[in-house]
Amino acid sequence: MASRREFLQQGFGLTAASFLSVPLIGCASSSPARQSSTAAVAKPVSHAAPSPAVAQARPAAAMARASEQSAPSLARGEPEPPPDIFDAQALDLEFWLKPRTIEVYRPASNERAKLLYWRDGEIIDSAYQDLCHLLRDVNGKETARIDPKLFETLWGTQAFVQRYGIDTPLEILSGYRTPASNNKLREAGVPAARQSLHIEGRAADIRLANLNSEVLGGLVKSFRQGGVGFYYRAGARGGWIHADTGLKRTWKG
Repeated sequence: MASRREFLQQGFGLTAASFLSVPLIGCASSSPARQSSTAAVAKPVSHAAPSPAVAQARPAAAMARASEQSAPSLARGEPEPPPDIFDAQALDLEFWLKPRTIEVYRPASNERAKLLYWRDGEIIDSAYQDLCHLLRDVNGKETARIDPKLFETLWGTQAFVQRYGIDTPLEILSGYRTPASNNKLREAGVPAARQSLHIEGRAADIRLANLNSEVLGGLVKSFRQGGVGFYYRAGARGGWIHADTGLKRTWKG
């Protein structure tokens, strides 16, 4: 599996050294709402936003630290990536407050959509309903409410890698599952937990073209929003990553 350095050497640069160190915001509202003209200012989960003076100082400090750490390797001709370059906790406040457009592809139904689903601190209900439909159980042909926090992680993942030139739809291999569909997968030998969070609309199996599953999983894990499963598979399409909004945990399947 490719290392972070190998991934970076494929042309995505070292620009993340200037990110501000602000925790994940968690801007998704607990229930869908109509578009509002009033902006809601979200607060960090555990820390206050930095003051202007601190915000101006951090990029320079981060660049200095990255330069110091990479200097020995540069002498050997092997530059090291800045620390935590795939850490979502390094994203700035502005990233989490901007409008959110997510582009998804569902291979099982051959559906594609690009939807603006969050703006001014609120979920846009019509787009949220469309996303729930896209993440429906395509086998049981049933749709359920998807946890908004899951969409936050999915959007954040896609928006993060877009900064490195990966501008492809997020592939949804599995979203909501009815209990019956989940049992059929188990009977067929597919790795599916008996009490899967897919049944509750709190999990999705995802993949991104041009990004291996190890790197994708590491990024999803850094959002600290729930469980992350690494499913490595050989072949042109590779594996996939399970992301959910349950307890924070990781596993390999």
